[in-house]
Amino acid sequence: MEEKRENFLGENFNFPESVLDEIQKNIEDIILNFDIPESNKLDVIKKINYMYSQTRYLSVTDALTGLYNRRHFEDNLEREFLRAVRYKSNLSFAIIDVDFFKKINDTYGHSCGDYVLKEIAYLILQTFRKTDLVFRYGGEEFTVIITETPLEKAVIPLERLRKSIEEYIFSYNKNKIKITVSIGVSTVNEKVKSVHELFENADKALYQAKENGRNQIQTNLS
Repeated sequence: MEEKRENFLGENFNFPESVLDEIQKNIEDIILNFDIPESNKLDVIKKINYMYSQTRYLSVTDALTGLYNRRHFEDNLEREFLRAVRYKSNLSFAIIDVDFFKKINDTYGHSCGDYVLKEIAYLILQTFRKTDLVFRYGGEEFTVIITETPLEKAVIPLERLRKSIEEYIFSYNKNKIKITVSIGVSTVNEKVKSVHELFENADKALYQAKENGRNQIQTNLS
């Protein structure tokens, strides 16, 4: 049910922020020109602004976990990459994948899978700084943009996260479930010429982590 709600929201609120801003401005202009008392105009504008903020929130948020969604991720990764290149600052990027997630769904049901994803989202948020950006990329994959941080330092909170998930008690309908994650990490350096390369490097590292037995972190500097 949660997954269907997420798809519904994704289809109906997938608007660029600039479009939402323009819609809001046009509606305010229309209301201000109505022949009604000024106090009424202000009340209507307040309500519209609230509805606008909710719509904008939904447009960038994953319905199940409350994390930022994939579209917002793509916008932010490109922006942070260009900023790091321009100012020659550190930037690391991680992809986190839940190991054997299909088996969890098949064994305990999709509601249990949703529970696991929400708990992992909470653990990720507890691990990283407010300046880092956390997203649900899709399915059982999460991504983290770790700002102002070189690769060797980015691995520290990622390893802390990996260990906390491994040790966390996932309990669903009296079932204790063992969960682990595999993580691939990349960083901005002189070899990385595009945001696509940054993503691909982390993806290759994630693949290597899974090939090497899962429940581990692999890095990619190329």
